[in-house]
Amino acid sequence: MLKSAIRLAAALLFFAIAGQASAHPHVWVTMKSELVYAADGTVTGVRHAWTFDDMFSTYATQGLESKKKGEFTREELSPLAKVNVESLKEYDYFTVAHVDGKKAPLKEPEDYWLDFTDNVLTLHFTLPFVTPVKAQSLEVEMYDPSFFVDFSFATKDPAQLVGAPSACKLAVLRPGEGQPQPQTKMGESFFNNIAPGTNYGAQFSNKLQVKCP
Repeated sequence: MLKSAIRLAAALLFFAIAGQASAHPHVWVTMKSELVYAADGTVTGVRHAWTFDDMFSTYATQGLESKKKGEFTREELSPLAKVNVESLKEYDYFTVAHVDGKKAPLKEPEDYWLDFTDNVLTLHFTLPFVTPVKAQSLEVEMYDPSFFVDFSFATKDPAQLVGAPSACKLAVLRPGEGQPQPQTKMGESFFNNIAPGTNYGAQFSNKLQVKCP
């Protein structure tokens, strides 16, 4: 499972991370996301590109066979990509969508693959909506409830609308924007004592908000 693999990677590398060993989270993901629309104006899915931090990328590719040392093709990474997306199912792919205030279910990923560029892994995948809808208000959140994995939008071109009606407007909200920041001191012991099922990471969610006439 991806989460198990991430936790194992963090455990093995924990003492090698100078200055980070006493703080959550343990894995960092930089996101670029697209909201995909059909010609009739319905939103059909969420397309993600998640780039993992270099330390996790190094761990995840250890032992993988490749024709060129230090380089991996999409085909060589295909088994790892499959494990990743299958494992993410348990966590609803860390993605929650609401259409006009109501939760909109997402299907399992399509068109998924991994690439390895500049020594980091990027997972690409598309989450289709179960039912494409025309939405005046659409909100998509990405976060890990346990805050073990830290998600953040890329600084440049973090998100875009693909094929959306021209009148639709996109807003990208990073953690803390439009909501108060938590004041609790967040050392390792704090996170170790979070009860199972606690949705603590929701307050660090990244949001895409779309308004259409």
